[in-house]
Amino acid sequence: MKQDKHPAYGPVVFRDRSAGYAFLTKSTAVSEQTIEWDDGNTYPVVDVEISSKSHPFYTGNARPVDPEGEIAKFERRYGDRHAGGDGGSGTG
Repeated sequence: MKQDKHPAYGPVVFRDRSAGYAFLTKSTAVSEQTIEWDDGNTYPVVDVEISSKSHPFYTGNARPVDPEGEIAKFERRYGDRHAGGDGGSGTG
């Protein structure tokens, strides 16, 4: 295997500032910023916009989808435009 071909793989802290959450994992991500972790060691830290602690799907704040309401809205908007079976050409 060729040396120095692959990026460095090591411990990195990913931090979600909006949720006040951080976790230590291994990654090839690099950062100039560092943070002192609970174990007393210093690790590079990468700030992320969304994590499992702030994403609406995982927090339960996701907006529920109402499929019946979407269908009714579609029918109100487009009605029976294609009901004549003319293939949608608009000339029939």
